Amino acid sequence: MASSIATGDAVLKLGYKASAEQFGPTELLEFSCLAEQSGFDSVFISDHFQPWKHVGGHAPFSLSWLGALGARTSRVIIGTSVLTPTFRYHPSVIAQAFATLGAMFPGRVVLGIGTGESLNEVPSTGMAWPEFKERFARLREAVTLIRRLWSEERVTFTGQYYRTERATIYDRPSEPVPIYVAAAGAMIARYAGREGDGLICTSGKALELYTETLLPKVAEGLAEVGAKTRAYERMIEVKVSFDTEMTRAMEDTRHWAVLALTPEEKMSVEDPVEMDRLAAGLPAERTASRWIVSTDPDEHVARIRSYLDLGFRHLVFHAPGPDQARFIRLYSERVLPRLRRLCGSAEDTPRHHGSA
Repeated sequence: MASSIATGDAVLKLGYKASAEQFGPTELLEFSCLAEQSGFDSVFISDHFQPWKHVGGHAPFSLSWLGALGARTSRVIIGTSVLTPTFRYHPSVIAQAFATLGAMFPGRVVLGIGTGESLNEVPSTGMAWPEFKERFARLREAVTLIRRLWSEERVTFTGQYYRTERATIYDRPSEPVPIYVAAAGAMIARYAGREGDGLICTSGKALELYTETLLPKVAEGLAEVGAKTRAYERMIEVKVSFDTEMTRAMEDTRHWAVLALTPEEKMSVEDPVEMDRLAAGLPAERTASRWIVSTDPDEHVARIRSYLDLGFRHLVFHAPGPDQARFIRLYSERVLPRLRRLCGSAEDTPRHHGSA
């Protein structure tokens, strides 16, 4: 039976982040199937045209990969965290793709979206990277068009950026796929509450970002449309490095050194080779700054609890190391049950059907 999406933030969900930038598609698929077997509730994949690094980087096509994941699994929620439906893709293509996924794997599919990064959109299109105002306007228009295509037939749409002419999506699920909106600032967070079915954000930022900006603005957006009329998911990607050896847990964070760069350092970078150069040589102390790094499962739970206390009920865990099977096994055995007991979940033991 699939994990519930519709019940929103009343149900604790513990997910696995499939790092498409770090692993090839076949290897990543095996990790994700293992995550389901080990008791994780969801698998979310990033949608990159180019990865954060050139040497050893990967960038499988997320839409093809999600179809394979859906066919290989039976329970986990699957989706993108995040995809940009505005530059490489026309919104009608995304509407068709996720309608198909939703029809094939009902109740299990989420479309997670964001405004995009130049690293993905510029090399594949040759475009000039626009300012945030245009990126946000394109996202709003894309969501409007996607939802019309999911609910109407013969859609003729004339927007500022996108057009369709008597367009119909013929194969779609009985209910629209939920749309979760990634937000890192006030304007999009309010939009995520008003127009989205869920929020996506990432861990490791200043507490004030969540308490004073993101969550209050989501609440404002929900209030505009009537918060009690619909379920709403608050999802956060939690960056964790967990191992029985502290040295290994620290060193594993070097594989994602790019996350330690400031937004100003990396936002306009379009070349993975340049990303490699910017991140090279950062000390482990800095690369670990965005991660919960510990060998103690109780410390992980204590630090994760701060996000639960804020109201996040869908936690997607991103581990940085190359041995993902080891992480899945250790985390499902030593951390996930503690989190479920903390939240009073009936599922306080992981569902093992294999071993890493």
